[in-house]
Amino acid sequence: MRIMIVYESAWGHTRMIAEAIAEGLGAEPPISVEDASPLSGLEVDLLVLGGPTHAFGLSRPSTREDAHRRGGRRLSTGLREWIDEAAVSSLSVALFDTKVHRPNLPGSAAKSAAKKLHRIGCRVVAGPEHFWVEDYGGPLLADEVERAREWGAQLNQLTVA
Repeated sequence: MRIMIVYESAWGHTRMIAEAIAEGLGAEPPISVEDASPLSGLEVDLLVLGGPTHAFGLSRPSTREDAHRRGGRRLSTGLREWIDEAAVSSLSVALFDTKVHRPNLPGSAAKSAAKKLHRIGCRVVAGPEHFWVEDYGGPLLADEVERAREWGAQLNQLTVA
């Protein structure tokens, strides 16, 4: 089974979650969206995508710049642009995001990605799954890395079926 994990992360929290999911899946290490091949050309059985929730959805250049000004890593691109560049794709996709843990805070990067991916023909087979950070700059809440490992193991059941 060919599995690829692609993530976007300025603070490192989404990367840590992606790495834990890869461990749970027994998959290759995840790839930053900045280094990923174009979505339209991917030939995988399961694509796992994750990104931070910025301004209630997927990041934009302005929200990535804001994260950089607050101390996050400067990113040249994000999942939004990576997905938008694809004309069509029929991949099976599992989605996750990282979000600030506040009650009733709306929005989700994974839900936004699901809508975009559905429009180009992808099939969402798992998620959106949310992993929580304490504040914009982190840290991850206790046990989120272990929960991500467990979610990866659950995704592994999809690949066996």
